This record gives sequence, structure tokens and C-alpha cells, in this order.
Amino acid sequence: MKPIITYLRVSTDRQGKSGLGLEAQRSALAKFAEAEGLDVTAEYVEVETGKGADALERRPQLAAALAAARKAKCPVVVAKLDRLSRDVHFISGLMTHKVPFIVAELGAEADPFMLHLYAALAEKERALISQRTTAALAAKKAAGGKLGNRTNLAEAQAKGAAANAAEAERFAANVLPVVEKIRASGVTSLAGIAEELTARGVATPRGRQWHPASVGNLLKRAVT
Repeated sequence: MKPIITYLRVSTDRQGKSGLGLEAQRSALAKFAEAEGLDVTAEYVEVETGKGADALERRPQLAAALAAARKAKCPVVVAKLDRLSRDVHFISGLMTHKVPFIVAELGAEADPFMLHLYAALAEKERALISQRTTAALAAKKAAGGKLGNRTNLAEAQAKGAAANAAEAERFAANVLPVVEKIRASGVTSLAGIAEELTARGVATPRGRQWHPASVGNLLKRAVT
């Protein structure tokens, strides 16, 4: 049986904690692997928000899946294309990593051109929805309707801080399993872990390289 690595993604913290969507993806991937005679050797699960998600440094589990697939010389398989992205530029960027992707929903024969085509269609649909929303808001404003939320500044700042904290927790939840695998391989020093994370293409939340201090801050979240 040919080996594959599966990648699952949910777009909110709530979905990640409840498992909503994950089991459906896992079931679809298992059925696909069985039908195609493939062996799932590893599974990577990502939990992150939709905003800013189309950047590899915000997808540490996808970066880890790419590194593992490159080492094993096998493809990464997702249940649906939107589990990778609906953004054509992001899909194109993934192709430069020279790791084949298979979308179970599209079939094993779907080549990179087809993936680009489907991503372009999804991107166009998203743009049309945005245009219709903007037009509806403009029409409401022209008719004298009030737009926006008048939440006071202190409340808005509190919500912003809470959102930032939640995002940091989500990032840590995705990266810590990668760190545990690195530790299990025998690398336990902060400097060594930082070097391994960088080598695997996993970036910090700000898209930078890891240093011992940043690894230490990440590990502190595991015990708080």
C-alpha cells in the first residue's frame, strides 16, 4: 500500500474543541484511502481562525505535514479543497514545495491545474459575496439606516485583547504537538527545539524564526 499523510483543518476554536467537522473529514479520508489502497501513516490536525489563515506561517501543522511528506516522499491528502484554502495564490505557493496534494473530494487523478481551477472558482465566489454585501450596506446607508457597532472603546479593547489571547492559545495548541515529536526524537534543549522548528518550516506567530526565548514562552503555555 502506498503511504499518505492526511491533513485536517477546522476554522474555529469551538469546532476544534468539539470535534465538529473533524470526524467528517477523518471519515471521508479513511474511505478514500481504503478505496484507493492507500495507507495513512500520519495525521496532522490544524485549529485556527479563518482570518489570516492563508499564510503558511499561521499553519504550523500544515508546515509539519509538508516536511513529513517531503521526507517520506508521499502526498498530503485533504478531504476537501477548502481544507487547504480557497485562495489561488496560497494554493500556488503550496505547489512550490514539490509535495503532491490529493483532494479526496476531487479524486486521486486531479492534477495541480485542476486544483488551481477549483481554487479560482471558489475565490471568485467569495469575491461576489463580498461585493453583494458591500452593495447591500451601501443601499442601507443611502436609505438612512445606521451602520456599525457603537460599542465603547474600553469594551472594544477588552474584546481585542481576548481575541489576541485566544489566537495565541490556538497557535500554541497547534505547535506543541510538533514540539513533543521533536522532544521524542531526543532534542530537548530550547535552542535545539528552536532549530528543529525552523528547519521544519514552522514559523512563530509573527512569521519569524524561533529562538530559545520564544520556545520557552511557548512551553510556558503548556503548563498554564
